[in-house]
Amino acid sequence: MAFVKNDVEIKNEIKELLFDKHVEYIANHGNDKNDFEYCMTEFLRMSGIYWGVTALDIMNQLDKIDRLSIIEFIKQCQCPITGGISPCIGHDPHILYTLSAVQILCIYDCLNEVNVKAIAKYVNSLQQPDGSFFGDKWGEVDTRFSFCAVAILALIDKMESINIEKAVNFVMSCSNSDGGFGSKPNAESHAGLIYCCVGFLSITDQLHRLDCEKLAWWLCERQLPSGGLNGRPEKLPDVCYSWWVLASLTIMGRLHWINSEKLEQFILSCQDNETGGFSDRTGNLPDIFHTLFGLGALSLLGGNNNLKKINPTFCMPEYVIERCNIKPKSIVI
Repeated sequence: MAFVKNDVEIKNEIKELLFDKHVEYIANHGNDKNDFEYCMTEFLRMSGIYWGVTALDIMNQLDKIDRLSIIEFIKQCQCPITGGISPCIGHDPHILYTLSAVQILCIYDCLNEVNVKAIAKYVNSLQQPDGSFFGDKWGEVDTRFSFCAVAILALIDKMESINIEKAVNFVMSCSNSDGGFGSKPNAESHAGLIYCCVGFLSITDQLHRLDCEKLAWWLCERQLPSGGLNGRPEKLPDVCYSWWVLASLTIMGRLHWINSEKLEQFILSCQDNETGGFSDRTGNLPDIFHTLFGLGALSLLGGNNNLKKINPTFCMPEYVIERCNIKPKSIVI
């Protein structure tokens, strides 16, 4: 055979959401400070907290973790010089972890606990003359950071802090002939980066710049016979792409282009029926990252009444976005 499609065989067929096990898994995540995984993931601790807080909130179980200690942790991670927020105490600030911190604070409705003006100034300091954004002082450019910038500023109501027109022009310069987007101009299309760029255009009210038909077909072609979605051609399916692809299609009004039933079966098969949590694909060990995006994708699919509605642009509970009076755009067809 000249062409073999990478895929997985679903052996662990779980037909229902293991709700209580997931709550326990998330609530206990990080409790053992001597755990190998905990020690090795210090560099992304802030995002780990965001994944857990958001997952518990859409499960209506936010009271299972300590709100006050999380807020205090975030306050200690804000740099008094730059205004940015780091992944962990003693680390350098970065736009990725600044967004995670702002998302957590919005969920807890306590943005006033940090210096919001300093955050806006930090984001502004990262924009470059071509409209792109550095992730931090070391100068990496990526369309993920463009999304982070506008998401942060929308959540703190400081969109005027950057040059939106230049930011939009840079993101559009990263579009490809297949309708997708890469990390920078001429980089390969990737579902995670497509989500970032579609989300960016949703926040900046520029969705009309997309070739939605072409892009939506590219995204739908990510679905494999197993029902799972991959991020690029020839790659294995992964639960996290259930979120990146579905959220992008939802924003573009084309969620119905995916086989939802088969995708749901794939996502449910990635649950750990002993410990709780979701893995990247069936049979692997669970982690907090894939647990949020598995639950988020199930919320978008709408088949589980135990999950709150999630906003596809911000990956936050819809009620939080409404409370913040933010109106990211979407296409209705």
